[in-house]
Amino acid sequence: MLEDPAAHGVDLDRTMVLHELTRDEWPATRAHAEQFVLSLLRENRVRLVQVARASRSLKITVMDDSRQSQRIIERGPWALWDEYETGGAVPQQGGIRLCLHAKGKVGDALIAPEIGDRPFRQVMGFNADEAGRSRRDEAARKNPLRQGVYPLIDRGRGRERCEAFLYERFGVRWEKSYCSFCFPVSMGAMDAHLDRMRAHPDIAGRALRLEYTSVSLNPQAKLFGRRSLLEQFDPGRGEDRPVLAAFEEELTCPWALYHVRRILPVSKADPTRRGRPMRSVERVHVGSWQATPSATPRTLPPRAPRPIIRRCSQLGSRDSSRAQRTCTAGEPLPTVDRSSLAPCMVITAAQGAFSASRASAVGST
Repeated sequence: MLEDPAAHGVDLDRTMVLHELTRDEWPATRAHAEQFVLSLLRENRVRLVQVARASRSLKITVMDDSRQSQRIIERGPWALWDEYETGGAVPQQGGIRLCLHAKGKVGDALIAPEIGDRPFRQVMGFNADEAGRSRRDEAARKNPLRQGVYPLIDRGRGRERCEAFLYERFGVRWEKSYCSFCFPVSMGAMDAHLDRMRAHPDIAGRALRLEYTSVSLNPQAKLFGRRSLLEQFDPGRGEDRPVLAAFEEELTCPWALYHVRRILPVSKADPTRRGRPMRSVERVHVGSWQATPSATPRTLPPRAPRPIIRRCSQLGSRDSSRAQRTCTAGEPLPTVDRSSLAPCMVITAAQGAFSASRASAVGST
């Protein structure tokens, strides 16, 4: 399209390329885009708009709007990571996909005032192996003036063929683009994903902490459905130890106890089906994680004489009735078995993950 725009019916002066910031793109992908893609856009004077969410609301902010952009901006004021971290969650394999808030809805909010009441074409980079994504994109279309265009699918170019083209053109292996904390539906091969994690243990440690917090609040909320990310790393394997060490470092932060309540309502449209669940997460106590040479209990200092939690579920137990107990302020939490994803309690999570969760979560009930 850049080399022969007329052949594709494209006017570069009226073309806008959107970069919707999520924050957690892999470093190599971002570096390749900055080195190769930006130079092509600058050479052809194509307008690049880098846009992100301005806050937890769906308001947006334009981070860069230029025909001579010099760098790929990593994040805006509110990133997709912030959405999951403040909510104590991980990307879902079903239901509402929060990534739409960081990508599709952000782009739509920018396009609407730019285009006005004129028809337009939106070119999407789905390859021929992702025909289902193009169908979902068409089904989700809300603007009748929009026409989705899928050139890679139309030309039958799947991922392998696209990667071969990029290598021939630029001389580098262009790895798949996706958020570092995403799951296999989006990222493809698990082995390749774990190799990228091992190459970036700091990124892996952050993703493991995100999952740890999520599972601490909901034992079912693992990154890969029934499997967790932590289960993929073996402390007996040398190449995995830096990842697990980074995870341990992530956990050296203030800790808190949370009172978690859930409502599982029936659907208003169909009483025979379950509706969207609601959760209240209330922080009731803040403390520290104190390690000892022989064991690593997570303890909280005494503050209140009254019981602060009425029910706790030890996440490692399949029989929740045996794990129920009463905790009082100042009582040591269970000893940590580091081979388990969430060996403490359903109300245990890193304090920093919930700076904005209490008002919204409590308000939802």
